[in-house]
Amino acid sequence: MTEAPNTTIRDAPTAEWPLLLVIGTGMRLYREYLLRSISTRFRIHLFHEAEPTWEREYIAGWTVLASTQDGPAMAAAARELHTTQPVSGVLCWDETRIHAASFVAEELHLRNGDPALIWRLRDKAQTRVALDAAGVFQPRSIPVTTLDEALAAADKVGYPAILKPRGLGASLGVVRVEDAEGLRANFAFTRDTTTPDPLVFNTDHLVLVEECVIGEEISIDAVVRDGVVTPLFIGRKVVGYPPYAEEIGHYVDAADPLLTDPVLVAALQDTHAALGFLDGFTHTEFMLTGAGPALIEVNGRLGGDMIPYLGMLTTGIDPGLVAAAAACGLEPDVAPTRSRVGGVRFFYVDEDDTTIGSITFTEAGLPATIDQVTAVAEVGAVVSPPPKGTLWGRVAFATALGDSVAECARALDAAEAALEVKAA
Repeated sequence: MTEAPNTTIRDAPTAEWPLLLVIGTGMRLYREYLLRSISTRFRIHLFHEAEPTWEREYIAGWTVLASTQDGPAMAAAARELHTTQPVSGVLCWDETRIHAASFVAEELHLRNGDPALIWRLRDKAQTRVALDAAGVFQPRSIPVTTLDEALAAADKVGYPAILKPRGLGASLGVVRVEDAEGLRANFAFTRDTTTPDPLVFNTDHLVLVEECVIGEEISIDAVVRDGVVTPLFIGRKVVGYPPYAEEIGHYVDAADPLLTDPVLVAALQDTHAALGFLDGFTHTEFMLTGAGPALIEVNGRLGGDMIPYLGMLTTGIDPGLVAAAAACGLEPDVAPTRSRVGGVRFFYVDEDDTTIGSITFTEAGLPATIDQVTAVAEVGAVVSPPPKGTLWGRVAFATALGDSVAECARALDAAEAALEVKAA
């Protein structure tokens, strides 16, 4: 069932604001800050698979669709909306829906409306091919289907090797294997890792066997306007649960020297040029190796894991407003107004298949540098730590804001000590 758009405007002055079509919202705990910011400068029309609840505070209208992963169907609904409510831009920050959203932008002749381009980012094998052709420095990568093919590919790229799903994000299914025995033991884990909204490929080669490059892994959230890439936030990734690549935290420093590092900035620009990405917001990951920054992946959306939120806290640059402006073809405001350091840490249970009885933080003793402590898992949920739990094994998180990474780390240590998870 599709509900006709609700075009009610909250107050008269907003009638002249650009109308931004947002595809999905994601979890409130992780994404509400984006809608909140965007709603201060843009009217928001939401395409959703259910009647909006908490989102209603921020949106001017909505359309309920059977699926927000069906690009052509959404394009038809957007065309109908556009006849009465002209849309200025289309924005999506959900990895599983960015390709479908590009059909909508294409239909309305708006920025980032190139499904083939977005598919090139979603499909990590296509990303590798395009960057190889442009000479961008990256790990050697071979797509495979079977265990035997994976073993042969690992012999070519060398051990240790990385097994990676072709189309997932957040390091889901990524594992480092030291030898053929490790590859045999872990191949099914990578091949079978999926998400609640799985991506469908018209190919059997769903696993990538990649060269293992060594160094510090970082992420760059950037805005792209007419092909010019402007890095906004550098995320220093904290990885746990080896040999799996679970992202258990990040640090963002407004004064990170990598933001102006000429080699990294050039690699970022060359990567986007090679992929043909001209407009929008991206989240790009590099490994800082001794031979230079090696491209790990590019995502055509805002970063997850609260990284843009930390960027907003530490720099004053509002990622929601920047992404909305880029989607509408407007000049984004990327001038920093503060310089701090922020961090986020995610928490997990110790045992597989733990039923949550309660999650509490003893907040009385938390330092002032703690920004927030938030329970994620609900009472009654059954959760596991990585590798079984991966992203959905997180039960809580904390964010901190201070003057150094060390100060933020101490605050996050205190939050972890204050967390009590009881099993049912």
